[in-house]
Amino acid sequence: MSISEPIPAGTAPPPVAVKEPRGKRFRGGRKWRALRTNRAAMVSLAFLVLLVLVAVFGSLLMTHDPNAQALGDRLQGPSGEHWLGTDGYGRDVYSRLIDATQVVVLAIVQAMALAAVVGIPLGLLAGLVGGPVDAVLSRIAEALLALPPLILALAVVGVLGPGLTNAMIAVGMLLAPRLFRISRSEAQAVSGESYIEACRSVGCSNFRLLWRHVLPNASSALMIQVTFGAGIIIIVEASLSFLGLGVESPQASWGSMLQDAFQNVSVSPSFMIVPTVAIVLTVLALSTFGDGMRDAFEGRGANG
Repeated sequence: MSISEPIPAGTAPPPVAVKEPRGKRFRGGRKWRALRTNRAAMVSLAFLVLLVLVAVFGSLLMTHDPNAQALGDRLQGPSGEHWLGTDGYGRDVYSRLIDATQVVVLAIVQAMALAAVVGIPLGLLAGLVGGPVDAVLSRIAEALLALPPLILALAVVGVLGPGLTNAMIAVGMLLAPRLFRISRSEAQAVSGESYIEACRSVGCSNFRLLWRHVLPNASSALMIQVTFGAGIIIIVEASLSFLGLGVESPQASWGSMLQDAFQNVSVSPSFMIVPTVAIVLTVLALSTFGDGMRDAFEGRGANG
């Protein structure tokens, strides 16, 4: 049938393809350009990248076996053979610092992955759907946020047992409600937009709405929270390892190195400096980079 021919009476018109409305997508170009002008944030990012490289290529940087004991060489100061000295068991502090850096990066990945997998999808769903789903999930998140973080971590580790993975399950449970609240608020901010209603009118599923329209708008706030959450992970992991509930001996972590140095603080107090400086610099770099991201993204909205 040609276009000029009339449609016979009683015949349904051909279906018209309805295109899914385009929502406001995350535009990160200007935001990242603004971030690059922040020197403190860029220095912090360079430090964090260096930390990741040390963790990835740590086996090539170590000068000794980090767990090898030499009791005859215990508590030695820095030297040509042991660049940062030896601990109370004669183990090379420099090699253990590198090994502990690998543990810290692994801990951040494990805990943040768990928090993101649990917190972000549930938060986006609660903010978009609302109603009883939002009410139930929000009450659960508020209950977890009301608990003291370290106490909750100690309770989880006490049930599951010591070990890095179990400790990171505890930390992931601490961070999931924070990611839930941010993703939920971002989803609520766009759920009433006209393009969301238009997408629903053409049959878009909730999953498609979350993936194509809501999540890109929440990316900025979530990336900022991840940087601050990584600092929390380092502090909690170090605290648990200091108490003997994190990594298991003889595995090195910054917290276990602090615990070993604390046992010999009356003999060699200087050995507490290395892990303390590592923790402080890393948390400071994460906080500074997170502040830089917040300054660069602030005021432009999630739809920027």
